[in-house]
Amino acid sequence: MVTGGAGYVGSVVAAHLLERGDEVVVLDDLSTGFREGVPAGAGFVEGRIQDAARWLDPSFDGVLHFAAFSQVGESVAKPEKYWENNVGGTMALLAAMRAAGVRKLVFSSTAATYGEPETVPITESAPTAPTSPYGASKLAVDHMIGGECAAHGLAAVSLRYFNVAGAYGEQGERHDPESHLIPLVLQVAQGRREAISVYGEDYPTPDGTCVRDYIHVADLAEAHLLALDAMTGGSGAAGSVPPGEHLVCNLGNGNGFSVREVVETVRKVTGHPIPEITAERRPGDPAVLVASADAARERLGWTPSRPDLADVVADAWTFAQQREGVRA
Repeated sequence: MVTGGAGYVGSVVAAHLLERGDEVVVLDDLSTGFREGVPAGAGFVEGRIQDAARWLDPSFDGVLHFAAFSQVGESVAKPEKYWENNVGGTMALLAAMRAAGVRKLVFSSTAATYGEPETVPITESAPTAPTSPYGASKLAVDHMIGGECAAHGLAAVSLRYFNVAGAYGEQGERHDPESHLIPLVLQVAQGRREAISVYGEDYPTPDGTCVRDYIHVADLAEAHLLALDAMTGGSGAAGSVPPGEHLVCNLGNGNGFSVREVVETVRKVTGHPIPEITAERRPGDPAVLVASADAARERLGWTPSRPDLADVVADAWTFAQQREGVRA
């Protein structure tokens, strides 16, 4: 079962699972996902994770959990929405898994659990001090999963990743409204947006704008499959996460790119001018988030194969142009 499999990352992971021959059922309430995002060949159930017990049964080998709200700014304005869905929904999902005897979980966590890092690159042993209710809700779920593993024998991997971008075939970012930097800049290149807003230019970074570690969505999907294999005896580091263990791994390229570096890369890839507008900082945005992915390499056998930002942007640009053709 892939919860949130009609969303961006979940749909790409579902597509990868199908390609290697797995049977996939997507559970999504379509509150932020899109029915057309569910890859062909996957079963689909429209529903909330709070009601997962209606569909989860012993025939499932495991759950990959992506069904969360993920907007930092919105979480500051509406924290109750994030506690109810991200934490309350996951609690219900874990109960459903326990009742059905499904004992393998891969959780889509986030680097936002770390807040403002003390050192960069960030390792899994870094202090967790999230600066937004979104990050706090994901950290609460990580703690919840750890307790479930210790008490009830769940095998679980939490993957804390940084900024995901790019596209994979027919799967790409189609958020409505869009809030992620690369697709927003691409909208400027398409003429759908007049300029890109740069939120803050006084951060303690080389050019004053936020620095993030961008990871290609296909690399991310491959890490989720390796995490599942680590619990099921498949390929990769099979069997390295036994029942009762909760493994936490960061996913990232280990390279940081500033907002202005991303904008300049989009200019080069698309050949279009990208006007900028400087805006106030957004609450809850750390200055620098760059990952150390050593644990994922050692425990899961994962190495990103698409680390170049220009390649990430080029794939996202191809998808954006395809979507523009559909809209036309």
